[in-house]
Amino acid sequence: MATEFVIYTDESVKDGAYFSNFYGGVLVRSRDLLGVSGRLAACKAEQNLHGELKWTKVTENYLDKYKTVMDVFFDVIAADLAKVRIMFTNNTYVPQGLTSEQRQSEYHRLYYQFIKHGFGLAFSNTEHDGPKRVRLNMDQMPTSREETAKFKAFIEALSRNPEMRRADVNFDRRQIAEVDSKDHDLLQCLDVVLGAITFRLNNQHLIKPEGQRKRGKRTIAKEMLYKHICGRVRLIYTNFNIGESTGTQGDFANRWRHPYRHWKLVPRNHDRDMSRRKP
Repeated sequence: MATEFVIYTDESVKDGAYFSNFYGGVLVRSRDLLGVSGRLAACKAEQNLHGELKWTKVTENYLDKYKTVMDVFFDVIAADLAKVRIMFTNNTYVPQGLTSEQRQSEYHRLYYQFIKHGFGLAFSNTEHDGPKRVRLNMDQMPTSREETAKFKAFIEALSRNPEMRRADVNFDRRQIAEVDSKDHDLLQCLDVVLGAITFRLNNQHLIKPEGQRKRGKRTIAKEMLYKHICGRVRLIYTNFNIGESTGTQGDFANRWRHPYRHWKLVPRNHDRDMSRRKP
């Protein structure tokens, strides 16, 4: 029987001050999905969080509740019951030679690269567990039906990629769905983590309301939640650098094995514009 990987994906800021094109994903084996989802749902209920968790909803009043849910989420990640991946670009790397069609389809092209490489699926045969099937639950995409259908066809074609074939990983467009994050606690937790990384990499923790000398309470609460999340990541990887690609320690299979990873995507053909670097 095939092993099924259920992947939830989301995206965040497209044009940030210093980092852009944020994509995130969380992978759970189908055999673990019910247990993981149940733990998150129970935690939310205990915290009286009956609505949707979102980074944009973080406030001083809800900070401790969000920290508690993030602890459960990262307990699941540390136990390798879920794998999280975050991808982004650094604005100092400016792509060169792109056609107008490539620029127009950038959203789906980056999404494709994230799904193809982000989780290291080509190395998932290290578990020697036979054929693997991928089910994608993607947060609703802001693209036309035709563009989305074309994208799904490209994802399905990954099954014919030599590396995926060697790993016996299969994609089926019928298993690629757009879902509402309100119905999926895993996707909500991913939104919070992705939002926290986006927030910090773009120095949004330094923002002050216009005409004010101090930062707002919501900004301070978000920084505290980011620090809590970062602390949990660094329990898995000491001295984790959120703005760089996570290393492989000399073994590419760690792109799959690691429970949490970041990927700073650098265009193959690029120029550097250091005026866009983070101060």
